[in-house]
Amino acid sequence: MLKGVNRVLLGLLGLGLFALGGGVLLGGLDLQRHWGFGVPGWWPFRGPDDVVLGTEGRTRWREEGWWWPTVIAVLAVLLALLLWWLFAQRRHRLSQVLVDSEDGAAARLDGRTLEDVIEEEAQALDGVSRAQVRLTGRRTAPAARVRLLLEPHADPERILGQLSREALAHARDSAGLDRLPSKVRLREARHRADRVA
Repeated sequence: MLKGVNRVLLGLLGLGLFALGGGVLLGGLDLQRHWGFGVPGWWPFRGPDDVVLGTEGRTRWREEGWWWPTVIAVLAVLLALLLWWLFAQRRHRLSQVLVDSEDGAAARLDGRTLEDVIEEEAQALDGVSRAQVRLTGRRTAPAARVRLLLEPHADPERILGQLSREALAHARDSAGLDRLPSKVRLREARHRADRVA
């Protein structure tokens, strides 16, 4: 869902900036006069001498008591929304996983340690050049995000099967989890062409 919201927001922001930049460019280069077309009466930029915000626009509300508090409140809300959006991009990384020790108390397993173990086991697979693992989700229901850099000779289907049956299954069983949902991203390592003499 976050990807969809990001795309919509970035698309709208891009369209707005494109329209604003196009309007300023249209007036700044005096294209309507050069190309012989007219602009609507409400169009703010009519020529190279026009400014984005004129004297009347800057001073119109200065004497009103509500103007500056409203401007500051709107900018503060906008800043808070932008900061929320920025922090929402950062995926929450689990620092601990709660393990059921079957004696009524929950044991805590260090999340980074579990990530390192999965990484080492995944990197030991034939055809994997590098592995990166990040645990996300809740402490009682973690999920794994795995990125694998594959060597040119690697068989992705075999590697995915081994990763699921070995590294992820071992992590799930050792942490006493019922399930460990995982997203795996595969990328092929670039290599230089062999030089033939």
